Amino acid sequence: MFINSANILFLLSSFLGIFLAISSSSWLTAWIGLELNLLSFIPLISSKKDQYSSESALKYFLIQAFASSVLILAATMILVSPFYSSILISSALFLKAGAAPFHFWFPTVMQGLSWFQAALLMTTQKIAPLTLLSYTLLSNSVFTNNFFLIIISSSALFGAIGGFNQTLLRKLLAYSSINHMSWLLTAMVLSDSLWILYFFFYSIISFSIISLFHYSQAFHISNLIFKMNFSSLNKMILLFSFLSLGGLPPFTGFIPKWILIQEMINQNMIFLLAILLISALFTLYYYIMIALNSFLFSSSKIFYFSKPLTSPSSFLIFLNFSGLFFPSLILLV
Repeated sequence: MFINSANILFLLSSFLGIFLAISSSSWLTAWIGLELNLLSFIPLISSKKDQYSSESALKYFLIQAFASSVLILAATMILVSPFYSSILISSALFLKAGAAPFHFWFPTVMQGLSWFQAALLMTTQKIAPLTLLSYTLLSNSVFTNNFFLIIISSSALFGAIGGFNQTLLRKLLAYSSINHMSWLLTAMVLSDSLWILYFFFYSIISFSIISLFHYSQAFHISNLIFKMNFSSLNKMILLFSFLSLGGLPPFTGFIPKWILIQEMINQNMIFLLAILLISALFTLYYYIMIALNSFLFSSSKIFYFSKPLTSPSSFLIFLNFSGLFFPSLILLV
């Protein structure tokens, strides 16, 4: 994304909307924060002035506006019908966050964005809906907890199965984000600090992979094979980053999952844990297949001395591999 004063202003305004939503004491103020965040993010994703970004901006606006209207409608029904109001509020927030089965818009919107815009959609744009969902979970009704369990199972299965036979990297990361949403919501059910920790690690790993894709301008799996500036070293880094995103030990991505697995065992959530682990194995399978194919079918014209990575990208990659360099971190946590 081209950095200029207008985009910086919209980015700051988007973060202001997030802070307003998560610090609000009423649903009306939270709705205002969500709308400010939406109206600030739309110019950011439509700044490329092409057909695909405009289509993604329109789809994102329509979905988010519909979810916001459902949210403000449900907020007015709290005193009249608290049960149906909680259903509508949770559904609207799940739709905003892109959790299954409300995920239908997420991969198509991701496909029309640049890598920087996709990184924002996968990370920062989920902060406000997830925080508000954690507030609804504090009401601690039996139906709310069961509804969360249904969404968790759906996100795990749809995220794992949807990534198969995907050749577009942005859609692949979109389904990966849906799968990680199941782990995030499970951590949210257990404790607030746990889901914040998981979201922090997920954001670091996502930004590290997206920085590699942005560096090489890769948007398709074939780009990983035939890109001239994607050397064997970068492919090895990408392979390790995918393994970390999938949560394979001892990479950094395994640390929050290991903490979550231990807590789920202590809470006797064995069946849900089995669903999450099976879905993680599916995601690891197609991550490894993509990385191995990029190695096995490499072009003979690839330059092995490409331009170096930037300092922020190198730092993110180092954090992504910190679990590999310091495996004792897993034992400490």
